[in-house]
Amino acid sequence: MTGSKHLRRLAYPYAVWMAIFVIVPIFIVGYYGFTDRDGGFTLEHIRSISTPAHLKALLLSVKLSVVSTLICFLLSLPLALAIRSTKVNSNGFIIFIFILPMWMNFLLRTIAWQSLLEKTGIINTILHAVGLPGQNMINTEGAIILGMVYNYLPFMVLPIYNSLVRISQDTFDAAQDLGANWFQVLWHITLPQIFPGIVSGITMVFVPAMTTFVISNLLGGAKINLIGNVIEQEFTTANNWYEGAGLSLVLMILVLGSMAVMSRYDKDGEGAAIW
Repeated sequence: MTGSKHLRRLAYPYAVWMAIFVIVPIFIVGYYGFTDRDGGFTLEHIRSISTPAHLKALLLSVKLSVVSTLICFLLSLPLALAIRSTKVNSNGFIIFIFILPMWMNFLLRTIAWQSLLEKTGIINTILHAVGLPGQNMINTEGAIILGMVYNYLPFMVLPIYNSLVRISQDTFDAAQDLGANWFQVLWHITLPQIFPGIVSGITMVFVPAMTTFVISNLLGGAKINLIGNVIEQEFTTANNWYEGAGLSLVLMILVLGSMAVMSRYDKDGEGAAIW
């Protein structure tokens, strides 16, 4: 009993940290989101999500997030299968090489793509050098999707790979011995067993893609505003904390919904185990 008390005391710093940097900020956002400038209760800031400009930004955020998540999944599944099929001793090194770019600052990685995609960037310079016309790649929805896929692809690969390595090779061998082709193995054996990892990956890609504003700022410019950009502008440019907080609460509900989906289908922590 004494030992358990000492162990609980070790959690006190973490509890204080969570209270200061999680609970208090959420309380502040909730206060501004549900009050007006006179301190009275209001739902006006929550309902502001239904205005044409805000609703357009929200729907565009959902659209780009869904597309980015789908692309990440289509790239991650064959990549995870390929990594699993390599020699066991080399798997850890391959994963290390894959996540190595994540050690670089998120902002720097995105700025690098900005330099590559701009009109006078490296890609257009190469196209001009070989006699091909330059492409208008920066400040487009495609550029934002590219930035999302590049930055969040590891969050899809790792949960799927983590689920794959838990499947015994004997299971695949038995299916093939019984006459199943590769598609039947994939559809009836692989996908059902890695489904929790897929859901976890989808959640870990969709949530940050839905809430991002840095990628859309750098690769979309001022021409494309996502809901994250609208919230950031309300807090900084417009200095309207009330409406910014109200929109943040709406976005928080969407995030919590995604987390609820993950906790329902990823009960064994397939995706979380990679961390």
